[in-house]
Amino acid sequence: MHIKEAAKRLGISARAIRFYEEKGLIAPGKELSSGYRSFTEQEIWRLRTIVALRESGMSISGIQAALEQVERGEHDELLHYLELQRSVLYARMLETRQTLQTTDHMIGLLQGSRGLPLEDFYRLAQDSREVRELRNWEDRWNFDELASSHDERVWSGDSAYPGYREALERTVEEINPSPGETGLDLGTGTGNLAGLFMERGAVMNGVDQSKEMLRICRSKFPDMTAKIGNFLAVPYTDGQFDFVVTSFAFHHLSVRQQKLALNEMARVLKPQGRIAIAGFINRNADERAPADKHRSDSPAGVLDFLDWFGPNGFESKCIRLSPELYLAAARRGLP
Repeated sequence: MHIKEAAKRLGISARAIRFYEEKGLIAPGKELSSGYRSFTEQEIWRLRTIVALRESGMSISGIQAALEQVERGEHDELLHYLELQRSVLYARMLETRQTLQTTDHMIGLLQGSRGLPLEDFYRLAQDSREVRELRNWEDRWNFDELASSHDERVWSGDSAYPGYREALERTVEEINPSPGETGLDLGTGTGNLAGLFMERGAVMNGVDQSKEMLRICRSKFPDMTAKIGNFLAVPYTDGQFDFVVTSFAFHHLSVRQQKLALNEMARVLKPQGRIAIAGFINRNADERAPADKHRSDSPAGVLDFLDWFGPNGFESKCIRLSPELYLAAARRGLP
């Protein structure tokens, strides 16, 4: 079929098809007699795929890589690529919300002032920029490489995970899930904490930035929904979960990132949702957990984030499990 017919069939413009051809995404043949482009069913299929990936917000270079994966039969890689795209879109959504909030604040300042409050404008813009920069997630710990040995290390009493089993079991006890409740495990890794909740009848979802950790998690718990993402841009819509938990992961965030992560936890919680965070403690220089290359070297272990709960409508407590470990638990919307 010719380009006009292909465009009509796909519901796109001929100009769009020419653009994809210019970018090397398609290479239709040409009729010898007329020189017109000729589109086979294979080209139509390829165009449908391009249109779908563009609708997801994927870049031209990303679509090129995705098409190559499809043609090689690497469906797992394509799935991972799309999951990364979803994570990026959620981050962009949150940034848009933040920009709207900043704009609303600026409008409010102008409406309440006869002059132009430049200092306040600058402060709001600076805060907005800093929050955007905080969302830039970087894996400095190579969790993909650690995934294959993760379960053996944590369950065998490895020094990098002291009190691991107790911390997970106490987290489940503190949340005390009812059968059928929905939960989210952030930094789920291979799903060990989520698995304990599933044993209690909870419907679990997990988020992790490591493709290999999630691959193992999905093989262990096929009934669990696991998504690529991170604490700073949780790939779920608002108000979905009865509880959000995390274990041995929160300490990888800086102090400011922890506050941002708590905002994300609150965003996806139902009105009376619960939060539980189990991890390493580091209240001051004299109480540092033993150094380990897999732990963050940031000062985030000071537990400054505990001050966040009260002003944001949560009743909270912090249980010290050992000199190295804590369990913070909170509930929102208590009467």
